[in-house]
Amino acid sequence: MLLPEDMRFSVAPMMDWTDRHCRMFHRSMSRRTRLYTEMVTTGAVMHGPRERLLGFSPQEQPLAVQLGGSDPQALAEVAQICASFGYGEINLNVGCPSDRVQNGSFGACLMAEPNLVAQCVSAMKKAVDLPITVKCRIGIDDQDPVVALNELADAVVAAGVDALIVHARMAWLKGLSPKDNRDIPPLDYPLVYRLKQRLPDLPIAINGGILDLRQAREHLRHVDGVMLGRAAYQNPGLLIDVDPLLFGEGAPVADGFAAIEAMEGYIEARLVEGSRLHAVTRHMLGLFQGLPGARAYRRHLAEEAIKPGASMETLRAAANHVREACDRRAVA
Repeated sequence: MLLPEDMRFSVAPMMDWTDRHCRMFHRSMSRRTRLYTEMVTTGAVMHGPRERLLGFSPQEQPLAVQLGGSDPQALAEVAQICASFGYGEINLNVGCPSDRVQNGSFGACLMAEPNLVAQCVSAMKKAVDLPITVKCRIGIDDQDPVVALNELADAVVAAGVDALIVHARMAWLKGLSPKDNRDIPPLDYPLVYRLKQRLPDLPIAINGGILDLRQAREHLRHVDGVMLGRAAYQNPGLLIDVDPLLFGEGAPVADGFAAIEAMEGYIEARLVEGSRLHAVTRHMLGLFQGLPGARAYRRHLAEEAIKPGASMETLRAAANHVREACDRRAVA
């Protein structure tokens, strides 16, 4: 069972971004943030390298896996596999607008088939004893968003869904690229607020266009949870304030420099396994956003972390650009 507090703040599943290295980095800055995997399809899990697709470190919890699919039987089977890996939640993607997802008849196009989504939720609920959640849009193409969102919500509630995460934009599958679909369709936060008023017992989180924790706190006056995507990835340092501001608890690290040191054991283990430093640090480029020296930090890391032999000292040397710039400003 998911409590509203469990979904109070989360980082969105993002393809090519929220891999296990990214999640460990995010976890180093917030104990309470709910993390999500990249979307994995049912076919990939059933026929592909499961450990590579689903493996994670225990420290990443609370962690949810996001699945892409539209076959209830396949989703039930994959849900059981995910449960065996130890995930704390299974989320169904009903919001991704990419061509590949559309060709597979899942993602945002499922907004047009609320009954099928309900069947998928029901099948997974019967297969595993884990919270089953849905992440959706408010509608697609020519749909009336009020009708589309409410029909989907009612269908999945009847199927026993544990929570709904709503990206508060339409997805225009005809004529817009996936990138444009993240920005061009207008946001309609009040529609999500009204859904929560109509379904007070359903935990609902809101997603889309939320830039910082100040905005997150405002949304939390109306819904149970807030999910940040690109803002949390591109400015990950904001996660240091999540536990104090949203949960009334101390942060695990004091600043970005401490976050880097907290990653040392994880990074060293990955280097021993043969990974390059860049595999982890590509997710850390935005850590010092807004601070003096941040550009030099990013440049140093981008140029040096890809080289053979790059190590924790490479990362520390990059961070020193920020430390020295901050010291110079303090003296000036």
